[in-house]
Amino acid sequence: MPSEETRTKTHPTVRSSAAPEAREPGGTSTRAWTTRLLVLGIVLSALNLRPAITSLGALLEEVRDGLGMSGSVAGLLTSVPPLCFAVFGVMAPRLARRFGAGAVVCAGMAAIAAGLAIRPYAGGTAGFLAASALALMGIAVSNVLMPVIVKHWFPDRVGSMTGLYSMALALGTALAAAVTVPLTDALGGSWQSGLGLWAGLAVAAVLPWLPFVRGRGAGTAASGPGERAGGPETGPGERSRATETGPEWAGGSETRLGDQAVRPEADGDRPVRDRETRDQQTRDRETRDRQTPGSAPAGSAAGEAPRLRITRSRTAWALAVFFGLQATAAYITMGWMAQIFRDAGVPAGTAGLLLAVTMVMGVPLAFVIPRLATRLPHQGPIVLALGVCGLAGYAGLYLAPAAGAWAWAVLLGVANCAFPLALTMVGMRARSGPGVAQLSAFAQSTGYLISIPGPLLVGVLYQHSGGWGLPIALMSALMIPQMAVGFLAGRDRTVEDEAGR
Repeated sequence: MPSEETRTKTHPTVRSSAAPEAREPGGTSTRAWTTRLLVLGIVLSALNLRPAITSLGALLEEVRDGLGMSGSVAGLLTSVPPLCFAVFGVMAPRLARRFGAGAVVCAGMAAIAAGLAIRPYAGGTAGFLAASALALMGIAVSNVLMPVIVKHWFPDRVGSMTGLYSMALALGTALAAAVTVPLTDALGGSWQSGLGLWAGLAVAAVLPWLPFVRGRGAGTAASGPGERAGGPETGPGERSRATETGPEWAGGSETRLGDQAVRPEADGDRPVRDRETRDQQTRDRETRDRQTPGSAPAGSAAGEAPRLRITRSRTAWALAVFFGLQATAAYITMGWMAQIFRDAGVPAGTAGLLLAVTMVMGVPLAFVIPRLATRLPHQGPIVLALGVCGLAGYAGLYLAPAAGAWAWAVLLGVANCAFPLALTMVGMRARSGPGVAQLSAFAQSTGYLISIPGPLLVGVLYQHSGGWGLPIALMSALMIPQMAVGFLAGRDRTVEDEAGR
């Protein structure tokens, strides 16, 4: 697909004169450097996707007292993240097609930095909410584009790269929950300083994306490297195999990153697959092309793939509802769990550490679960196992919140790993880069819309009941449909097959 971003070679031994970097030793070095910079950008961005929320959860009582918030208004505050993710997340693919995914993520990190620096000193609840919305806007577009970027440059490492990204996300979440209270105390006890310091981490995340801002760097959400318009790259049952196979894969496809040319995954740095494997992959791809109506022939320069009618896919709806229910549980946990422990008599510092334990469970599991998911034909059993852990954790919070606090924190941390599983399934339930972009935007935007009422309703129930019995009952009840739709979303289907019926 000829464009200013992507040049595809259709023969393994012929090097196009349009890409001198591929022939020069310096070209391989540039591609390797660019890939490393991209990985650094993904990790730093992931670290910034939750501190805006969990740092507030750790200091929610102080913020409420400082701004004069009621429980209902605090519930509204904890509902702002999914609202912003739903509203702004749907814009991400369009922005990425126009400016490039790298430029959009760079702007997103800048918005996070600005919002976190402004909100503690905005003055009043309205200003605090507006500055929070600015930071959450940056988080929203980055949330949607991360799976697209992973699919685009690491097509045969979707599980491991999603795991790395999710692990960094969990680490940032846990770090903010664990150290916000101690750092606030060290800075004189001012909650404004404790919240504002996280802007520095967002500033650091801007830097790796700056080289990708020129031109339409870091690709687009509308196309994958070397993808054939309308033609599937992998079959429904294929997991961690590269989406570009045969001669195109061997010859490589170059993606323009600003003024640089880079192949996905820096294939010049890894051994070339043996000829027998490439030939078999070519035969498999050609067979799929013949069996798929309307698919373009290998190496064809057809136009952009047509947009899917994503709402016709049952799998897309199941994944969107699963995403929404797990987001509901996650934001209730991040916004209110520390308060549950504090109301049970746990000191503020310890409550923050308990929230950090819940979040840090995602560090190892966010790396293990996606890799396991890509090796299973059906991800439903993982969904059920995570749901059972969540139900056990909620039961513990209701029966003995202080006595078994550490055990409940661990169990809820395991349950929260439904998020990296959902991201992995987004990459697995679509064959192509454009399909992943559409599915990611639909699942996340629809899912976050679904999750908006949850944290708000918890705040209202908490204020009017005077305890945590009803809110915990609500959280437990929501876990049942989450398990059901997650099981359906885990089936070995693709949205391209269903949307085309």
